[in-house]
Amino acid sequence: MGLFTVDQARIELAKLRPVIDELIVVRADLVEISAALTPGGLPTTLGGLPERKAAEARLNELMTAIQETGAELKGVAPLLVDFPADLVLGDLGEVPVLLCWLEGDAELTWYHRADLGFAGRRPLGDRTGA
Repeated sequence: MGLFTVDQARIELAKLRPVIDELIVVRADLVEISAALTPGGLPTTLGGLPERKAAEARLNELMTAIQETGAELKGVAPLLVDFPADLVLGDLGEVPVLLCWLEGDAELTWYHRADLGFAGRRPLGDRTGA
């Protein structure tokens, strides 16, 4: 997939919500099971090695499902999903950006220039993109 408009990215994020929600649960389960399997780890009711392997496989499937949309999965803990786009940024004109959703964000309301990374994250405001 190519570039997203802001509206397209918001629609795609809404479609991805069930995948994202499941990914967060599977990620937590995987961490808990892995901790229980370490020497001295607290026991868990989630299972053992077979369940950890199943959780790892499912986590990979969910991450792939996100990336197959054209979105970029940049982080898993916390979950960070970027949608490539172009935005008009004042005198710079149309600039490559990443529409940026971070776990805990209610909606897609942030972006950063592609060359600046997460540290350059800014609110979208009324920008609608190309």
